[in-house]
Amino acid sequence: MEPFKNFISPQIADQIADHLCRVHPGQKREAFLTPILARLENLELKARAALIAEALNTALPPEPATRRAILSAMLHPSEDGGGDGSDDSGLRGWAIWPLSMVIERHGLADFDGSMALLRLMTMRFTAEFAVRPFLIADQERALALMAGWLDDRNEHVRRLVSEGTRPRLPWGMRLPGLIADPRPALPLLEALRDDPSDYVRRSVANHLNDIAKDHPALVVDLAARWMADAPPPRQSLLRHACRSLIKAGEPAALAVFGQHAPQIAPLTLRLARDRVKMGEVLEFSAVLRPTATRAQTVSVDYLLYLRKADGSLRPKVFKGATRRLEPGESWEFSRRHALRPVTTRRHYPGGHALALQINGQDTEAVPFELEL
Repeated sequence: MEPFKNFISPQIADQIADHLCRVHPGQKREAFLTPILARLENLELKARAALIAEALNTALPPEPATRRAILSAMLHPSEDGGGDGSDDSGLRGWAIWPLSMVIERHGLADFDGSMALLRLMTMRFTAEFAVRPFLIADQERALALMAGWLDDRNEHVRRLVSEGTRPRLPWGMRLPGLIADPRPALPLLEALRDDPSDYVRRSVANHLNDIAKDHPALVVDLAARWMADAPPPRQSLLRHACRSLIKAGEPAALAVFGQHAPQIAPLTLRLARDRVKMGEVLEFSAVLRPTATRAQTVSVDYLLYLRKADGSLRPKVFKGATRRLEPGESWEFSRRHALRPVTTRRHYPGGHALALQINGQDTEAVPFELEL
């Protein structure tokens, strides 16, 4: 598999040099490109983008309007995202990242003009990282400008409204103001909740999932309100938005989706064996018998209590299944969990345990031994 860093390759640096010289004739191609290529190979992805960005910043004239005009003229005429990458017509795809990084690091003094240019850049890659210093510097001003993009004909611009304002965007700098109080961004999310693009709606869901990490009650309340007369795409958005709360068994979040405290008889969780070797499969089952006089939706996940280096047990939730149970109907829930080495988790021998989580409520854990 090709190294991730090669998304910013010598070829991309070469294309950026070509288009810079095309629209800025005073720039000498080799003077721009040679120092970049001398250092590029030993750098990782983000450092490569930053290297090219700083070279661009040095090459561009100091006057803001002229800088923006040059960067804008380097862009590909197509506005369909990354497309097939850059070509003789202009830059798009990964080549846009260094350009947007110039605005991110050096464009705050030209606030409105820089934001307008990021709008153009996000049509050809994404400006979700570059817009964040503007939100930190002047949140009210940045949100007001982004509100003007809510009806943009380009889905990438509309997505930038929700993705760029995510409080805890992966790879992006965090937004302390919106982590502390996410409410200023909520009107933007509400305007996009029924966007015709699934690409945009998924971004709204991810933004809400970010908020749920710091303000779970706020997201539960919003989800309950948005569920009223919600069309299927919005229902799907809300379930994805509440995925962390649902996985954690948050009863109020489960109730939004019709999963209330379970009415079932006491059950026995049975393990096929109480001693398992690494590489083998842990098999378990339980029979759920409803006590309710009405049908109920029952969601069953399972908790694997993994042994840590200090001997403590820490639960990890694994998704199970959801079923609608009629009165008098029983359901045998069973699973086979493969215990195998993974790069993200180290296993330790000794006592472990397993429990079910039924509509957010945990059953009593059943112990078993893991042998390495």
